Amino acid sequence: MAIPSQLLWTMLKSTTLTTLQKQKNLLAFSGGGDSTALLFLLLEHKIPFDIAIVDYGLRLQSKEECSYAKALAQQYNFTCHTLQAPQIDSNFEAKARTVRYDFFEQLIAKYHYTTLLTAHHLGDRFEWMLMQFCKGAGCVEMAGMQMQEQRENYTLIRPLLHLDKAELLAYLHTKDIHYFEDASNSNPHYKRNAFRHTHTKPLLKEYLSGIKKSFAYIDADVKSIIQDVTLHTLEDFTYFAASTEKRSDIYHIDQHLKRKGFLLSAHEKELLASQKSVVVARKILIVQAHKHVFILPYVQNVPMEKRFKEEMRCLEIEPKLRPYLFLHPNVKELVLSLL
Repeated sequence: MAIPSQLLWTMLKSTTLTTLQKQKNLLAFSGGGDSTALLFLLLEHKIPFDIAIVDYGLRLQSKEECSYAKALAQQYNFTCHTLQAPQIDSNFEAKARTVRYDFFEQLIAKYHYTTLLTAHHLGDRFEWMLMQFCKGAGCVEMAGMQMQEQRENYTLIRPLLHLDKAELLAYLHTKDIHYFEDASNSNPHYKRNAFRHTHTKPLLKEYLSGIKKSFAYIDADVKSIIQDVTLHTLEDFTYFAASTEKRSDIYHIDQHLKRKGFLLSAHEKELLASQKSVVVARKILIVQAHKHVFILPYVQNVPMEKRFKEEMRCLEIEPKLRPYLFLHPNVKELVLSLL
């Protein structure tokens, strides 16, 4: 797919460019086609940014990718942050993601970046949508990645989410820009790779225009369902005001837990829709009561004073929440102020 040079400027949305020009941006870089395309598009539009790259030590090529990142930083005068990841022996994809985002968030806190840019594209989003559809999901779950997501201390922006991989590669080839191919992306051992090559890529090749339109419709539908909330945190206790739409609250719970490394199962989401309190992974308690949603560590077997238990009973505080409140007087006072 050839892209005429005069149309290259249209690849990044004008609203995204306006936003990025006002921010201190950190780009998650790998040396692959996606992040390399995003890096050069940012350079073309004179968007200020630095980059961060992680070497997991699994491939000889990863050393070359880090060297390439450093060379680009020197050539174009931005900072390249690197991390040599610890050895990961099991559950690689999930643990690598945790290592990666912990690194990014440490950099964000240390150097006061306001945005994290990732090179997720339409193919990534479509792949996620189809996998969720096959598991059983509504439009909120299938919408998946969004162009912009507010995190606790920064904004996550995916400037390429409306573009297909083929469009990005065509851009790189047109500009004769070097990038690396990760051989593991073709390994059918990984479920997502097999799904991508069997289903996602053929459909995108045949129906790209229609798929883009469908995501635009889905996004519009999701906006009508998902209501904005503000998450507040005290110690390790997070809360927000419940909305008028239960699915909206479950969405925000799900997004918050993902940032903490917990993934809600379909069954847990069903429980949240029907029950006031749900324990996730035996570690996280979610309570939906008193017009608020509370998310906190799950504690039990805590000896509590009789007077405290009577106070909690009179106030109709969820029993599973009481042990935590007994151990955290500041949070207890906060919860009482919300009643």
